[in-house]
Amino acid sequence: MLADTELNINGTSFKGVYVAILLSLATTLGGGVWTASSLYGRLEAVEGIQVPDITPMQEKITLIEQQLDSNDVSQLQGRLAELGANLKTIMERQEKLLELQERVVGVEKLVTEMQVTVEKAEIATEKADGLTKKLDKIDKEIENLWDGMDYLANPIGSN
Repeated sequence: MLADTELNINGTSFKGVYVAILLSLATTLGGGVWTASSLYGRLEAVEGIQVPDITPMQEKITLIEQQLDSNDVSQLQGRLAELGANLKTIMERQEKLLELQERVVGVEKLVTEMQVTVEKAEIATEKADGLTKKLDKIDKEIENLWDGMDYLANPIGSN
């Protein structure tokens, strides 16, 4: 069928097979041109990308190096060891302070107990003072009663 087909352009006739071959060659060439154009566009895009300026990054790195040198980081290990020793001393003293605090709490308990004992003693002393006053009053009354009895027994000999 394709072999029987003819294409007539301006008086020139082309057989169907040649038209098919010509059409396939034209599409292949067109695809190649399109691919090359796409590749060329991508290459232009890549060439258009500028390499970033690394000068600011180099300046920052230089500044960091200067700061490390000025802070004497090389002696950091020695300083850390010294801080560790200081921390150990602080911890030992903290333990002693905790022991001392426990003793203070014990002494505070004893003081509180002594205060309670003193308060009880003061109350007992107040009661004893009241009892002493009553006994003194009773002694005086007994003495007055004896004086009265002596007077009754000898009303003339009394002063």
